[in-house]
Amino acid sequence: MLCRRSLALRSQLKSCIYRPCQTSAPRQDDNLYPGHIDTSGFQKMLLAGGSALAALSNPWRADMVAVNGEVTGTPALKYMITRFEETPEGQKILFEKPRITKETLDSLANYPSDTVGGTYYAFMNKYNLNPDDRDKVQFVDDPQLAYVMTRYRETHDLTHAVLDMPTNMVGEVLVKWVEAIQTRLPMCIGGAIFGPLRFKTKQRVKYQETLPWAISVGTNAKFLPGVYYEQRWEQNIEEFRTEMRIPDIPKLS
Repeated sequence: MLCRRSLALRSQLKSCIYRPCQTSAPRQDDNLYPGHIDTSGFQKMLLAGGSALAALSNPWRADMVAVNGEVTGTPALKYMITRFEETPEGQKILFEKPRITKETLDSLANYPSDTVGGTYYAFMNKYNLNPDDRDKVQFVDDPQLAYVMTRYRETHDLTHAVLDMPTNMVGEVLVKWVEAIQTRLPMCIGGAIFGPLRFKTKQRVKYQETLPWAISVGTNAKFLPGVYYEQRWEQNIEEFRTEMRIPDIPKLS
């Protein structure tokens, strides 16, 4: 019943967004970037509530998680900008705006398995993931912040790969803890806090054993979304982890 309600609410919200009230005055920041959808503060509130409801009823609804992140994430995205600006590497990312796509992944096919590029390629193939399947940013009303959200999404799987975290429930929640601490994105915080509620006994035990590690990574490691991975594909993965201050990684079976 809850799922049907969330789907109905999503349909109503999409109708509200794509057919705004005629009394609404047009804003000057429409089409800030390809795919941008202009929404009022009230519409963002509706999207935040509806997407949160849908995501809680079905945590695998990546589209609802993405929408929620966009309409609630502006303060966190501004904070992330400051983290990018702390290093020349992060500044260069903001200036050049690199993208990670299926073409990028295909170019890594022949990289050695002990490199950053080879590690990422092996991870994506193991779990049959495609960088192009990530939802496009639509509701962020600033091009620079929209790029930061895009960069977060496109490096999420890289974070999994360099942390050697599987895509199962425990691995996903541990990565969410790292991202929550480093980015302050509400959707990451929510995933970290509420994700364990669905754990079974064995998952909960493994989670409790490994949570201190994830918190240590989030607190002490370098800002992972601000790493210019495209210029590090050939770097040895263990050297990379040492440079990023990533402690010994626990094994999740």
